[in-house]
Amino acid sequence: MSRAPYDAVIIGSGQSGNPLAKAFADTGRKTALIEKADIGGTCVNWGCTPTKTMIASGRAAYLARRGANYGVNAGKNVNSDVLVDMERVRERKRDIVASFSGGNESRLLEAGVDVLKGEARFTGPKSLTVRMNDGGDKEVTSDLIFINVGERPSRPDLSGIDSIPPERVLDSTTIMELGSVPEHLIVLGGGYIGLEFGQLFRRFGSKITIIQRAERLIPREDPDVSKCMLDILEEDGTCVYLSSQPNSISRTKNEALPVSLSIKFTDGRTKTIEGSHLLLAAGRTPNTDTLNLTAAGVTTSPRGHVLVHDDLSTHVPGIFAIGDAKGGPAFTHISYDDFRIIRSNHIPSAMSPTARRLSTTKVSSSRRLTPYVIYTDPQVGHVGIHASDATTAPYQNRKVKTASMPAEYVARGLETDETRGMLKATVDADTGEILGFTAVCTEGGELMAVVQTAMMGGLKYWDLQEAVWAHPSWAESLNNLWASLE
Repeated sequence: MSRAPYDAVIIGSGQSGNPLAKAFADTGRKTALIEKADIGGTCVNWGCTPTKTMIASGRAAYLARRGANYGVNAGKNVNSDVLVDMERVRERKRDIVASFSGGNESRLLEAGVDVLKGEARFTGPKSLTVRMNDGGDKEVTSDLIFINVGERPSRPDLSGIDSIPPERVLDSTTIMELGSVPEHLIVLGGGYIGLEFGQLFRRFGSKITIIQRAERLIPREDPDVSKCMLDILEEDGTCVYLSSQPNSISRTKNEALPVSLSIKFTDGRTKTIEGSHLLLAAGRTPNTDTLNLTAAGVTTSPRGHVLVHDDLSTHVPGIFAIGDAKGGPAFTHISYDDFRIIRSNHIPSAMSPTARRLSTTKVSSSRRLTPYVIYTDPQVGHVGIHASDATTAPYQNRKVKTASMPAEYVARGLETDETRGMLKATVDADTGEILGFTAVCTEGGELMAVVQTAMMGGLKYWDLQEAVWAHPSWAESLNNLWASLE
């Protein structure tokens, strides 16, 4: 077994691990990045990049079917269904992923990072054994170790699930490798992943049934936003069962529809649904269970997330956790911001002079604004608090008002025939501070970013109300939204 001392070791090549490894190496420190799978982590290989690539294909199918609405007829077959070539969709997705992942690896190697392909396990607080993918073990030591192993799709303990052919039981990774469109996809989970894939495959032509344990979809959002998305999905032909959960699964004798799912509602009713495929989209599990963290003395939450302080350090000196492995909002942009925090605190020489001047002596993960986007169509973009949070600390003693407006009031939506959705904002009525904003519209993420920038800059809602926005644009809605404050 070979042994190698490093100045810094990063376990996992996700969106915080890659730039961190390169930043350490760029400052002349001997750095190792350990990755057991593909370079780039979840976002590049199984998350953001491939899913949004496929969602673009889904939108192309959606617009093709609606061509006649715009006065565009695709020849004599305009009224026939759109043909989706799943193998081509998959090929396009694979090509883009390979480009992103290969580029990441090239930049790491050019910077002088030792990329170790294998699975790491702690043997002490400063030592690891890496079981190399090509055989043999390598012992690695460092005074600085960063845990960046991410999460994987959870698999529920559901009676009868092992009776279903494995290729018919999918998760958010395996569903993207399908070579044909499922006849009837049953989706377990009405959160971000369930809605994105459910809508995508409905646009590809699948019959879709979503099973949601909560009483509404995307329950993190305000009830009116959840209802807005429910209406949109149902309008497109998706069947949604709320307040329901899977009871058991069995295999049918129908080879085309082998999945028989029994669900139970909170009111005691039961129902059986038969489908061709089952998508497990109800949660993710941290990949910390193979790290042998007890050998290093690192503690985790009951769910397996590494417990960290605001500077992302564990209680073991020299060991940090970044990305989804530490829990909290599981977003790529949060992962990348974890890199910023570590870089600011540990390798300020890798920062630009301006960034060094603006940074404090101790940068922490106490983030006031955490934006996110659900890439349904229309998108759901959100930043700040939700209106339902306004009755809780520290907002309960403030005079809070909320404004909402349907997307069909926006000229840009009417002109593009994209009127489904809504805009919603929560403000402090006395100070004018914008506390939260949600945009359910075609480019909801981009419109949300406009308001986020205003919030970061301390602008008041009346500043947006009186601004001159280009016409016609979605941003122009920010002139009129505030008229409904109540």
